[in-house]
Amino acid sequence: MTELLSQNEGETIRYLVDSNKDDLYYISEIFEDISEKLQSEQFINCLRELDKKFPELDMSKDIDIAESYIEK
Repeated sequence: MTELLSQNEGETIRYLVDSNKDDLYYISEIFEDISEKLQSEQFINCLRELDKKFPELDMSKDIDIAESYIEK
């Protein structure tokens, strides 16, 4: 799944935005892998918005870790 999600930034973001809460919960386990491949602030911004949309998933720590994988 990581390969599919990390091949194209736009498609990845659309997929995440369209994901339901349960799918997003499982995908959050690989946020850092996706982030490392995409190297995209837009991806991180999308994750932050999804964290606001689904606060009960408590993804902030996963998102922070994913953000740390972006080379600056």
